[in-house]
Amino acid sequence: MFNFQEDSKPLINQHFNVIGVMSGTSLDGLDLVAVEFVKKESWGFSIKKAKTYSYSPSWKTTLSNLADQSSAEIKTIEKQYVKLLASHILDFMKTLEVVDAVCAHGHTVFHEPEKGITLQIGNTQELADLLKVPLVCDFRTQDVALGGQGAPLVPIGDQKLFSDYTACLNLGGFANVSKTIGNKIHAYDIGAVNTVLNYLAQQEGMEYDAGGELAKRGTLIPALAADLDAIPFYQKSPPKSLGIEWMKSQILPLLQRYKQKSIPDLLHTYTYHIGKQIACCFMEEDQVLITGGGSKNEYLISVITQSSTAKFSIPEEVIVDFKEALIFGFLGVLRLENEVNCLASVTGCKYDHCSGNIFYPNI
Repeated sequence: MFNFQEDSKPLINQHFNVIGVMSGTSLDGLDLVAVEFVKKESWGFSIKKAKTYSYSPSWKTTLSNLADQSSAEIKTIEKQYVKLLASHILDFMKTLEVVDAVCAHGHTVFHEPEKGITLQIGNTQELADLLKVPLVCDFRTQDVALGGQGAPLVPIGDQKLFSDYTACLNLGGFANVSKTIGNKIHAYDIGAVNTVLNYLAQQEGMEYDAGGELAKRGTLIPALAADLDAIPFYQKSPPKSLGIEWMKSQILPLLQRYKQKSIPDLLHTYTYHIGKQIACCFMEEDQVLITGGGSKNEYLISVITQSSTAKFSIPEEVIVDFKEALIFGFLGVLRLENEVNCLASVTGCKYDHCSGNIFYPNI
C-alpha cells in the first residue's frame, strides 16, 4: 500500500503494481491493464494482464448522449456508471495477487478548456470504497484550473516509457501526438479519427469500418476534403486539445452537407483528410510509434505513411490496444510519488505540476 506524503522523495528500485483504466471517446469499451512499474535509474514496465470490457448498446447510447443531460441526470448516471466500473475492475482483479492502486482516467462528459470546463465521470470516493484499494483519478481538472488544456496527458509517459521514439502518435477517438524537441515534449490533439469514422460506419449498420475496407472502396469528394481542410483548428498553434463537442459542431455539419453521397465515399474522403493532417505533423527524421484502434485501419495507415517521409512503427498488439490505459497507470504512480505528471510545454498551464486526486477506501 502506498503512503502518500507531500514531501515524499522519489524512491529508487521500487515496484508498483497498479491497474490502469481508460474509457475513450470512441466508446469501444473499458480498457484495463495490470502493470508493474519499476523505478531504477529510469522507469520500466511489465504488462501482466490486459482486457477490454465492451460497453453494452444501452451504455454506448447513454455515454454518447451525456453532454446533453442536466447536471442532476449526469450525477444519477455517474452513480450507475461507478457500479459498472467497479464490477468490471473487480472481475479483472480476481487473478491478480497484488494491486497497490487503481489509476483511472474516468469517462469524459465535457472538455472545453477555453471555458475552464472539463468533466469526467467515475472519479469518486465511492469507486475506491467498492474496489477496496486506493483510487488515483481526475487528472485533468487541476491543469485546466491552472490555465492549461487538461490534455494531452500521455506525453510524460511517452517521454519516460517510450524514449526510443522521437514521437508517439495515438489514433483513438481523436488523434494526438507527442514529440520530443530538444529537451522538451510538445504534444497536442490533431483531429477526430474514430469518433467520425465509427459514426459513418454505423450509418451502414456496422460498429466500425474494420481495416478501412469501406473507405478503400469509396472515392474522394474533393469539395468535402477542401471544406474539412479549411477547419480553423488545424491552423491553430499548440497547445490545443479537442472534445466530442468539437466533432459535433465542426465535423458533423460538414458531413451533413454531403449526405447525398455514399457512406464509402464519405469514409474515403474523411480518412484521406485526417490521414493527411496527421502526416504533416512529422519530419523525415522522426521515428514514430503508432498505437490506438486506428492503427488497425489499413487505409488510414496507408494514407499517413504515403504522405510522410517519417519512419512509422506499430508495436505488439497489447501496446497498440492498451498504451493509454498503461500510461494512466503510470500517471497514477507519479501522483502517488508526488512527481510531475503534467507538463506546461504540453498543456499550456502555468507550470509543470503533479495532478490527480487520491481516494483511499473507507474500509
